[in-house]
Amino acid sequence: MPRDHKELEVWKKAHKLAQDIYAVTKSFPKDEMYGLTAQLRRATVAISTNIAEGAARQSRKEFIQFCYIARGSASEVDSLLLVAKGLGILLPDDYHCLNHDLEEVSRMLTNLIKSLQTSRS
Repeated sequence: MPRDHKELEVWKKAHKLAQDIYAVTKSFPKDEMYGLTAQLRRATVAISTNIAEGAARQSRKEFIQFCYIARGSASEVDSLLLVAKGLGILLPDDYHCLNHDLEEVSRMLTNLIKSLQTSRS
C-alpha cells in the first residue's frame, strides 16, 4: 500500500476534481463568493486533503477513518452541485461532467476503504 498520497489514483482524481471545481466556480455570481462558491470549493478540497492526511497517519485504522471523512466531503459536494444546478448557476453540461468525476472519486474511496479493511499488512 503506497503511503505517499500522490501515488494514490483516488487522490489524483480528487485533486483534479478540486481544480475543475475552482475553474467552474470562477463564473459563479459574485454574490455567491462567500456562500455557495466558498462552500463548494472548501468541500471539494477536503476530499483530497483528507486522503493525504490519512495516508500520512501511522495506522491503517486512522487512514480508513480519514477516507470515510473524504467520502463524507464527496457527499457534501454532491449536494452543493445539485443546489448550484437547481439555481441555474451551474450549467447542465458542467454539472454532468463534475458529477461523473465525483461519482468516480466516491467509488474509488469506497473501494480503497474495503481494500484497507481486508488487507493485513
